Amino acid sequence: MHKTIASLLLSSMLMGSSLFAQTNDEKEIADRVESLRKAMIAADKTSLSELTSEDLTYGHSIGLIENKAAFIDNLVTGKSVFKTIALSDQTIKITGDVATVRHHFVAETNNGNVPGKADLLVLLVWQKQNGKWKLLARQAVKSPS
Repeated sequence: MHKTIASLLLSSMLMGSSLFAQTNDEKEIADRVESLRKAMIAADKTSLSELTSEDLTYGHSIGLIENKAAFIDNLVTGKSVFKTIALSDQTIKITGDVATVRHHFVAETNNGNVPGKADLLVLLVWQKQNGKWKLLARQAVKSPS
């Protein structure tokens, strides 16, 4: 009987610490998403490079696919310009060293000095690489709203 109670108590403590770790990872992912949002608006090459995987595949809602170099270059050179980016309805799910993030992405753009708006549903895939979460993949679709 004592062994059963001790076993249950130990199991509860281990599950509790596992949930705490997941909560920390979720916060870290949320912070990385926010850092990416800010880096995209600022066209900050150093931050964009640090946040993204060397194997990045970045999918736009129009079907264009960019690798890491093209994604960063288009922001830094002003080909893609984000004046504002607002994220809402964000969910984060972590499975091992992979995290999926979904959110509603609304932005004001100024690509080629032409003002525009983006209203998208986005899926981000983050992978823990050498202890840091890196953006591995992104795919967007136009929001039905």
